[in-house]
Amino acid sequence: MPRRNKITIVGAGNVGATAAHWAVQKDLGDVVLVDIKPGLPQGKSLDLAESGPVMGFDANLVGANDYDATAGSDVVVITAGVPRTKDPVTGQFTSRDDLVEINRKIVGSVTKEVASRSPNATLICVSNPLDAMCHVMLAESGFPRERVLGMAGVLDTARYKTFIAMELGVSVEDVHGMVLGGHGDTMVPLPSHTSIGGIPLRELMAEDKIQAIIERTRKGGGEIVGLLGYSGYYAPSASVIAMVEAIVRDKKRVLPTACLCKGEYGYDNLFIGVPAVIGAGGAEKIIEMKLGDKEKEMLEISANAVRDVVKLLPY
Repeated sequence: MPRRNKITIVGAGNVGATAAHWAVQKDLGDVVLVDIKPGLPQGKSLDLAESGPVMGFDANLVGANDYDATAGSDVVVITAGVPRTKDPVTGQFTSRDDLVEINRKIVGSVTKEVASRSPNATLICVSNPLDAMCHVMLAESGFPRERVLGMAGVLDTARYKTFIAMELGVSVEDVHGMVLGGHGDTMVPLPSHTSIGGIPLRELMAEDKIQAIIERTRKGGGEIVGLLGYSGYYAPSASVIAMVEAIVRDKKRVLPTACLCKGEYGYDNLFIGVPAVIGAGGAEKIIEMKLGDKEKEMLEISANAVRDVVKLLPY
């Protein structure tokens, strides 16, 4: 009997639990859901398992508060960390420096635990600030760069495509494009590389509309927070599971992924969103696109924003 894939998801909050949902629905393998809160991962795993007879999936789901059950995982998704919070008295948000240090400790600790038990796994970061946390995962795991990835570009691209489809009244299946750069306000949508059914975007949409969509994409996460009062989770979890599927099924998908560049696009030892071939070996190849001068300028602005955060790390 062939061995089933094993997927660990650390963090049983909205993103982690929904990622587990997508994973079993796609029959990607068995899932271990880990969280420090007693009962939370166990309860969500059991609840999800009980939907199997109804939805027609057959997977082993385990909830745990420690990491022993994660041993031998093929892929580990790390969603653990804290969001920026607002002080009820001062009205001030957690500073970027404080957030980086808090999440560095959380993500670093989690990475050590999972890497020691699954030395051949591919790690996918969802925790923020994402590009900086990828550096933490790389340092703490000791894994090769191909097996430490960050999920941001798939999500940002999904939002970009959704807004284009809404504006043009077409199927999202026919919108092709990509968003590069760091995960934040400096991300780099590429309208010159965007098409609808093979037709260049600029033949179908006025420039002011395109720029409005680019701005909405950059603020996409904040738009959800403004509506819900907390971060979105359907699209982020679906996006990370697209990466998981590409790995466990060795699909060789070309996806925008936070990868450690080693000279690609002129960057060295920096995690930034670039197109990569995702398969069983993780990010098996970074694809270098031809960018126009404006796009290169935008990517450099994004890279500098990532560098500013990475400087706060002790590595």
